[in-house]
Formats: sequence, structure tokens, C-alpha cells
Amino acid sequence: MKNYKPTIGLETHAELKTETKMFCDSKNDPDEVVPNTNVCPICLGHPGTLPTINKKAVEAVLKVGMALGGDIPAHSKFDRKNYFYPDLPKAYQISQYDLPLVFGGMLNGVRITRVHLEEDTGRLLHASDGKHSLVDFNRAGVPLMELVTEPNIASAEEIVKFGKELQLMLRYLGVSDADMEKGQMRVEVNISLGKMLNDELKMGTKVEIKNINSFKAAHDATIYEIQRQTEVLERGEKVIQETRGWDENRKKTVSQRSKEEAHDYRYFSEPDLPPIDLTKIDLTKLQHEIPEMPKAKRVRFKTQYGLSDDQTELLVGNRAIAEFFEEACSELRSEDNKNIPEETFLLYNYLTSDIAGMMAKEKISFTGLKITPKNLADVVELISHNKVSSRGAKDLLAKMLDEGGDPHEIMKNERMEQVSDEETLKKVIQKIITDNPQPVGDFKAGKGKALKFLVGQAMKELKGAGNPQLLEKLLKEELI
Repeated sequence: MKNYKPTIGLETHAELKTETKMFCDSKNDPDEVVPNTNVCPICLGHPGTLPTINKKAVEAVLKVGMALGGDIPAHSKFDRKNYFYPDLPKAYQISQYDLPLVFGGMLNGVRITRVHLEEDTGRLLHASDGKHSLVDFNRAGVPLMELVTEPNIASAEEIVKFGKELQLMLRYLGVSDADMEKGQMRVEVNISLGKMLNDELKMGTKVEIKNINSFKAAHDATIYEIQRQTEVLERGEKVIQETRGWDENRKKTVSQRSKEEAHDYRYFSEPDLPPIDLTKIDLTKLQHEIPEMPKAKRVRFKTQYGLSDDQTELLVGNRAIAEFFEEACSELRSEDNKNIPEETFLLYNYLTSDIAGMMAKEKISFTGLKITPKNLADVVELISHNKVSSRGAKDLLAKMLDEGGDPHEIMKNERMEQVSDEETLKKVIQKIITDNPQPVGDFKAGKGKALKFLVGQAMKELKGAGNPQLLEKLLKEELI
């Protein structure tokens, strides 16, 4: 790109997790598959109906604003955004214009312009024959948070990083599942390509990209659009201000319509809803309900538990697993009341590999997991005190996943306790040496791998209950 510099801003929508819709009592259920089930005269836009503000949705957006470090004004209001589209039954959308719920804020170094609240639209279902479309109004009226950034994003990579952090923050706050595959979080990218002239940036024409349903699509659409605008400018032509869509199949943006300005929507204050006096909302209470945010948790996990960046990110990326890890770690205490690093890392490994793997295979969530944090801490202590082998621990966890229960009791009942008695192990070793003359000869001839084979045979004889380190030591003593 010859002297061209991209300027990028985002408009991100997230459906909020409330029991009911934004302005009526219809159920807010994103998993409903039967069309036009969760509807009523209000969200269907029947004449004469009156909306009522969902307080929980307002509080959810205020929590987002506080988590971003934004400013909460004393007053806010709703406005009518007028436009006609088949999935908008009233021919206008109740949104917010000049007095949103949140001004400013910052996330991942990206400045936030505003966060406001509006109602979602219905959903168009296009027939495969291309001759007609149907409308499902289940989504119409669902509380929709819109977050608008300043245009201070410079690359596709920054978009993805910001989007993932926002998604994680919304999940930590519990205000949205923000599942992009389900349409619960949607991103619109505004891109303009400016030219550097005498160390000053001459701003270009803004193009908005819609129909983005994944972070990869956001990344790819941005890369494509920057290249497209560059080629337009290189030909001496002008970039047209317009709305473009991302065509996933063709991997390109396509023109949809000319870009609307605010005056095109003919905004005016919503006459059926009163202004919102935010001084009457207990912001202190809401602030106390905000959990530790991902950014702070990353710093603390690395400092408190000595985890690497990758280990920390794996835990922080899922609030449920992070909380399980911390609760289990709180059970691992030495006499001086500090976590033992070796046991902490052992716990991390079993949680993120064995347990997470079994949960994924059986499709179990943490809410349905029969292994408690204390159970896992007990298993780790059994391993570190040589009461159970690593192989035995895997079997123990598998049993606990199916049935739950105390690991100490299961270990005794299932005879999983690790054998560390030297006399017992020596008897097994004698049998292994007698039964395997070739590997014994190989080891004496200097082939170190033969020892691993002999240890494996001894473990097999002991049904995985032997102490492998002690077996290896005793085998060496016997053979050297």
C-alpha cells in the first residue's frame, strides 16, 4: 500500500441474556426453533400497543459501561430510528441516538465512543427456490446492546483481538453468551483508507461491511476491503461511501446499498417511553456485582500461581474452568498456607487435559460435572504423595466422572492404591527378568530403551498400580 493507512472503527451488537424481550413480556429464548412462537402484539408491532422498558437490560448495559471505565450520564432516553425492512414490523426501531446509556471507555487500547440499547429485528428465512422469503419474529424485540468504537483500530489482527476480548468480557459479566454462530454477537467494520501527505493523514471515504458472523470473517473481510480500496485509489478512482456485505463463499465484499447518514433515519425521541433517570439506579450495587475482569485475572493468575501466558490464557478464556481451578487450588495448601507449585501445575495439567478431554467427549459442562474442585485437589495430593500412580489417577478420574464420590474411598474399593513396597516390587521384578531375557540382555549391552520396556512390563503385571520411579530404580540395581 503506497502511503495508504487504514482507519478502522467497529460497531458491535450483542443480544442480552434477559428472561423477556426489551419492551414486552415475550420470552427471550435464542434456542427456540419453532418460528413465531415467542411473540406478542407489542413485538409484532400491532397498532395501539405500548412498550415498557426492561430494567434488567438497562442494568446489563450499565455493567458493561462500568467494566469498560465509561461514563454513566444522569439521564438517557430512547429514540425512533425510522426505516422500512421486512423484518422490522413497526417500520421503525426503538434505539438510542444522542443520549445513550454509556459514553466513552476503553478495551484493549481501543477507545469506546458509546454503548447504547435497542431492540433487535426479526429474521428473514429465504427459500431455496429463491422465489420467496419468510419472516420469523422470535428475535424481534430482543434486547440488543450496541457498542461503537472510535476509529483507532489499524489492522485486521487488532479487530480480532478486540472482538474476542469484548466477547470474553460479556461472558464474564453474564450479560450475553455472545455466540457469533448463533447470531448473538455481530460485528460491523467501518474502513476508510487515508493517504499520508507530508506526514499528515488525509482521511479517506468510509465503507461499512455487514454480514460478518465470525472473527475469521471479520479478519478476512478487512484484509480484502483494504486491498480493494487500495486498488481503486491506485487506478485514480474514488472510493464510494456505501454499505457492503461479506460473501463468505466468494471471500469478497459485495456492494449492498449507499451508506445512510443519521438524518436518513429521521431520529426523534420515542414518544411512548419516558426518559430514563439513571440517578435512581443503584450503580454501587451494580458495581459490586461486576466480577474480576479477564485483564485483571490474567495478571493475578501469572503472579499468584506462576502460570505461563499460554496456561493463563487457556484458563481465563473460560470463566467456569478458571473458577474451578482456583477453588481446587484453594484446597492445595502446605503448612505455611501457600500453594505448592508442583501440585498446582499437576492440578492444572489434569484439569485442562484429562478432565477437559473427558468432559468434551461426554459433552458434560462444569455445572453437570460430578468431580468437585476438592475431589481434584485430593487426587493431586494422592499423586504427589505416591499413593496413586499417574495411570491410576486417570482411571480414578474416569470413575469419578461417571459416578462422583470421594477419591480416597474409590481408590481403596477399586484397589487402585500405588504399590511402593520394595519387597512386593522386587518379587515382580524377578518375574519380569526371568520372562524377558532378550530385553535384559539388550539393557546389559547398553541399550537404555530396554529398561523402559521392562518397567512397562512390571507396570502391566501390577495392573498400573506400581510406582514407576521405584520400579526403575530397583530394576537398575538388580541388573547392573
